[in-house]
Amino acid sequence: MTTEVAFSDQLETWLNSDGPKTVGDLGRVFSGKSFAVTILFLMFVPALPLPTGGVTHVFELITVLLAGEMVIGARAIWLPVRWKERALGATTTEKAIPFMMRRIRWLERFSKPRAAWLFEQGWFLRILGVIFVGLAAAAALAPPFSGLDTFPALGAVFVALAIILEDVLALAIGLGIGAGGVVLILTVGAALVHVI
Repeated sequence: MTTEVAFSDQLETWLNSDGPKTVGDLGRVFSGKSFAVTILFLMFVPALPLPTGGVTHVFELITVLLAGEMVIGARAIWLPVRWKERALGATTTEKAIPFMMRRIRWLERFSKPRAAWLFEQGWFLRILGVIFVGLAAAAALAPPFSGLDTFPALGAVFVALAIILEDVLALAIGLGIGAGGVVLILTVGAALVHVI
């Protein structure tokens, strides 16, 4: 992925191109950052403060799988063919992705490569894989209908953007939001257990 072309522009070019819009296609187009881009897409939906009827648990499960692959140092995404070739759908490509692109463009105005060399280190990406596992698991285990899954999911979105933009400041923001969300989930969970 070239640093001269903004990620949001690359995303827009991919979105407007002919051909399939699948998770597997994401991995092929954004090969250098395929894990981060795919996790960004997967965790963006749980990061929205909207009722999703539990569909986000599927996204969180796939995120855990991909993050596990990061932890073991995989270079390319492995997913079952059925998941890989499933179309993202009109709602995702016509509404969710344009909405996400606007937010990414805003962030790109303030972001710049900071400690970019870190994001090229295999050991560092493995650590970020562990963080993705923790944040996705926390989002999945948040009390139902509490809205608390939004915080760890948003943390994961920022961590993914940090990898894409190679910006350690975005990473710090993501870790802060994610850690705060985990603490909230544990606090509310403990309170619920105490009440029950």
